[in-house]
Amino acid sequence: MNDAPAQADIKPAATILLLRDDPVFEVLMVKRHHQIDFASGALVFPGGKTHAGDDDPAWADHVLGWDGFDSVQRGLRIAAIREVFEEAGILLAQHVDGSPIGGEACPMDVRLAVDAGKLAFLDVVRDLGAKLQLDALTVFARWITPPLTPKRFDTWFYAVKAPADQLAACDGRETVDAEWIAPDEALRMAAAGTRKVIFPTRMNLQLLAEASSAADAVARAASRTLVTVEPKVQSRPEGRVLVLPPDAGYGLVAEPLENVM
Repeated sequence: MNDAPAQADIKPAATILLLRDDPVFEVLMVKRHHQIDFASGALVFPGGKTHAGDDDPAWADHVLGWDGFDSVQRGLRIAAIREVFEEAGILLAQHVDGSPIGGEACPMDVRLAVDAGKLAFLDVVRDLGAKLQLDALTVFARWITPPLTPKRFDTWFYAVKAPADQLAACDGRETVDAEWIAPDEALRMAAAGTRKVIFPTRMNLQLLAEASSAADAVARAASRTLVTVEPKVQSRPEGRVLVLPPDAGYGLVAEPLENVM
């Protein structure tokens, strides 16, 4: 992988750690399509870049928690909810009367139209008579890609307990599989080489695996002081390693660079 200039554009992005206890503590992960240019074939949390429509002020009438966040957090949370809707079919919302959304939130063709930019996510939510649950999302982590890769992202990770009655299904375009998996099992498969898990995902799985349940994971995230993670490269006698801020919650991490490239 070629080094990218340090001044390369850093794009805002948002990711969802969708959690449940059914009957064990699990997180929803999706497998990236092998033809996607970033993290192809990897097991990841649903997420992606923000879009212009995520910042539409008209969202004010179609979300819960609008006044509790600034414009940046509103857009990021809407983006996170949109991405998990596109990639896994889960809609973190409720009907305007407060009743839950169950089963299949929307047909696949609607999800694909939103993903392709042919249909505004706002219009979908409005037509469903729903309100996005911005206030249900708890900040889990924030990572900024180091200047080692051709694409850089400022990614916010949010933890949220999954709706009880909705079905998860991959979109077949960006993702080719969607599965609920225990964090320690995902780590085991990554270590065994049976699944590809990129470095930031693995680190956040390790942090997630410290929790005993979905509620515990959300509570731990809420109580942590957020430290932005921008990995740094250090040269050591054993070779070049990627290190994380020691106070970010991941412990002392010095990952051999060949494991993350």
